[in-house]
Amino acid sequence: MKLHRTRSKPTLAATLQQLRFLQTPPRIIDARIIKTGFNTDTCRSNFILDDLLRRGGQVSSARKVYDEMPHKNTVSTNTMISGYVKSGDVSSARDLFDAMADRTVVTWTILMGLYSGNDMFHEAFELFRQMCRSRTLPDHVTFAALLPGCGEGDAVEVAQVHAFAVKLGFDRNPFLTVCNVFVKSYCEIGRRDLARAVFEQIREKDSVTFNTLITGYEKDGLHVEAVRLFVEMRRSGHKPSDFTFSGVLKAVVGLHDYVLGQQLHGLAVSTGFSSDVAVGNQILDFYSKHDCVVETRKLFDEMPELDFVSYNVVISGYSQAEQYEESLGMFREMQCMGFDRRSFPFATVLSIAANLSSLQMGRQVHCQAIVATADSIPHVGNSLVDMYAKCEMFEEAVLIFESLSQQSTVSWTALISGYVQKGLHGDGLKLFTKMRGANLRADQSTFATVLRASAGFASLSLGRQLHGFIIRSGNSENVFSGSGLVDMYAKCGSIRDAVRVFKEMPDRNGVSWNALISAYADNGDGEAAIDAFEEMIHSGLLQPDSVSVLSVLTACSHSGFVEQGTEYFEAMSRVHGITPGRKHYACMLDLLCRNGRFVEAEKLMEEMPFEPDEIMWSSVLNACRIHKNQSLAERAAEKLFSMEKLRDAAAYVSMSNIYAMSGEWESVSLVKKAMRERGIKKVTASSWVEVNHKIHEFSSNDQRHPRGDEIVRKIDELTAEIERQGYKPDTSWVGQDVDEQMKIESLKFHSERLAVAFALISTPEGSPIVVMKNLRACRDCHAAIKLISKVVKREITIRDSSRFHHFRDGLCSCGDYW
Repeated sequence: MKLHRTRSKPTLAATLQQLRFLQTPPRIIDARIIKTGFNTDTCRSNFILDDLLRRGGQVSSARKVYDEMPHKNTVSTNTMISGYVKSGDVSSARDLFDAMADRTVVTWTILMGLYSGNDMFHEAFELFRQMCRSRTLPDHVTFAALLPGCGEGDAVEVAQVHAFAVKLGFDRNPFLTVCNVFVKSYCEIGRRDLARAVFEQIREKDSVTFNTLITGYEKDGLHVEAVRLFVEMRRSGHKPSDFTFSGVLKAVVGLHDYVLGQQLHGLAVSTGFSSDVAVGNQILDFYSKHDCVVETRKLFDEMPELDFVSYNVVISGYSQAEQYEESLGMFREMQCMGFDRRSFPFATVLSIAANLSSLQMGRQVHCQAIVATADSIPHVGNSLVDMYAKCEMFEEAVLIFESLSQQSTVSWTALISGYVQKGLHGDGLKLFTKMRGANLRADQSTFATVLRASAGFASLSLGRQLHGFIIRSGNSENVFSGSGLVDMYAKCGSIRDAVRVFKEMPDRNGVSWNALISAYADNGDGEAAIDAFEEMIHSGLLQPDSVSVLSVLTACSHSGFVEQGTEYFEAMSRVHGITPGRKHYACMLDLLCRNGRFVEAEKLMEEMPFEPDEIMWSSVLNACRIHKNQSLAERAAEKLFSMEKLRDAAAYVSMSNIYAMSGEWESVSLVKKAMRERGIKKVTASSWVEVNHKIHEFSSNDQRHPRGDEIVRKIDELTAEIERQGYKPDTSWVGQDVDEQMKIESLKFHSERLAVAFALISTPEGSPIVVMKNLRACRDCHAAIKLISKVVKREITIRDSSRFHHFRDGLCSCGDYW
């Protein structure tokens, strides 16, 4: 008697799976049959499992097939675990793994790779230890799966894995892949010395070996070592790859070496790698970081393939060069290209809105970021905080800050920076105290920001406290913290401390040198600024950038070095490959106008690639006041008065003073009337001085200070003393139609003189005095304080809105030129 087994009708999906299986080449089926112990049903099910996972990622369908398999083997479970790994399901993968009775090295390796790829290196390392204890030996794939997840805190574990690999013989050929992984791992944990040691022990290196160490050096800021290794790679006959060019170009950007970057660009072209979009983007970034916007745009237009990174680099480059219209134009073009909207450079465009204080633009970009769900991206959220703070919408900035999923050091710093940039230094420092209370570690950007706040107060005692805090936090040797300290001491008037910090820095970069050059420039030592600029160039390690040139041009402008300034300006593009920006042209205009060279200044304005802005015309107007060029002053004022938006009333005040100096009081009245009709108010002049760790602020003719009577008596006493020394009041700086005696009285009680008088009666004899002023000091106060320094035998430092004046023994560091 025969028994007949009834069969259910197969589903369409099952039929298709069987057809695929039948279409598989016989040699693959034979191999699988042998591997599964000649069990054809298990072999067929494993193939279906693999097909479901490989072709469509159908994890749930694959699990159903797996659960229904009458006979499973190790391959079945490994395949299913691998499917969970690819889908990122850690829990399900671990459950299957734990239920296995028989595990192979492949099983262990698959799960290690899952943990390592999800930043769970400690879990992966614990699996490695369990595998070794179970007497399952790793293979070369195990090391490649385990180690990529390591970080700076995993030095001991990496060393243990390395020792075991050496014991098993994986430290030599033919296991070059394993050796390369150890080079990369030592770079990841910050042990470049051990990475180099492993590198040196590899007898037959390949391009990956070199690329790995070049990238490690570059990420650690060892740019010179990265370039030297690239040269070594070329000499040893290894051909560079796209990864090679990406790594070494990043190093060249860090070195600010324009010539070397051009040579690498040429090499990329000759070897055919310039057409690779990743390499092309890195070359774009190189030119962008060197402020070569023309070259950047030209290369962008010539690239055969573009991606969202290409657009991001060019948009950022225009923004850094302050060519905001071009940057926004590229952003609008990018929006039409079909890229994922989350990849848009929202942070860059928000920074433009912040720099322009354009709340309307910032809100529009904020809306676009919300639509693209990009507002949840950390750096976009931080940029939103920064934008609202710099647009003085502090309530909105705080709301966004509090809504961030993670309030990191960067987000705290963005909020602090917004307050500091708007001159709210006290609020910024209070936030810094709150940040420390939240147990967040300050980074180099945070320190740079709070040091700017200290510089804004010109509080040397506060700056020194912050210096001590930086030392205690272990950041004193950080190149950016050191640069911030140089800048802080310089802006507090202590150029000696600034130079000392610079000389003590173990490492210096372009930012450090720029801080030193700027320190000399702002403190009136033009020759020292030029010497520092030349020393930086002749060191051979760094090339000047746009900030370096701007600082040395400022030094020339403050010292009246027209020829040197002209040479540096012309060398920008011709020698250093830097495209002059608005600030460079503005500095040259200031240099020419203050020397009375108005014809050359007007010619320069005609040759500029953009229209003169408020800063440029203001420079012309101020110089016209000094050189009594009323006709050009009226043209400059007309340009300024016709501008839709002005920062303040400075243009109206300057033109009013020019008319007052020539006695044209009717014209003075007309200018003041126009200013009132426009609704612009004159900024009140104020000066402040720190005494006994407290800031004391004064405005002109201010009688509100508790020691007001003593201050007035001291001023009268000082006035009598300096008159005996030859002082004569210059009443041409009083813009009021009053009698001569009232003009003289008005000059006596300018804010900086009140601050100096208060400091003299409140501090020990012989101690230095540092006074800050929000506007430029007038020439009469300059002449008076020179003589006061001689009479009282003290060094008096005045920092006005333009620069420092160090008065000593009747002389000023500016040489009466500012």
